[in-house]
Amino acid sequence: MADGKEYISCPDELGSIHISEDVLAVTAAAAALEVEGVGSLAANLGSDIAELLAGKKNLSKGVRITVTESSVTVDISLLVKYGSSVQATARAVQEGVAAAIENASGFTVEGVNVHVAGVTFERPARTNQ
Repeated sequence: MADGKEYISCPDELGSIHISEDVLAVTAAAAALEVEGVGSLAANLGSDIAELLAGKKNLSKGVRITVTESSVTVDISLLVKYGSSVQATARAVQEGVAAAIENASGFTVEGVNVHVAGVTFERPARTNQ
């Protein structure tokens, strides 16, 4: 695995299975975006700023995966749609992300930390009259 990515390995009866942390991050991002009330993901400042400046499109922006021996912790930054309950939306994101990662990888999700970075406002569609 010389491509510089971090992998999570788990032994299997036929060998080993290596899952990139990026796979888990994209899975978490997709699950979060399916939750009613989520406007978008928010880029984490720090590591993501270099990718944004380099012009890379990152499907998992705003998601950080931390792995221990047998569990995964997810930190996810997002924007909530105006009018949505912040707490209800964040709770639904926690549940959806945990279920998606556990179903996709089989790893136990220790925690999903939701960071609400802001609120999005949707403009009503214009009608041409």
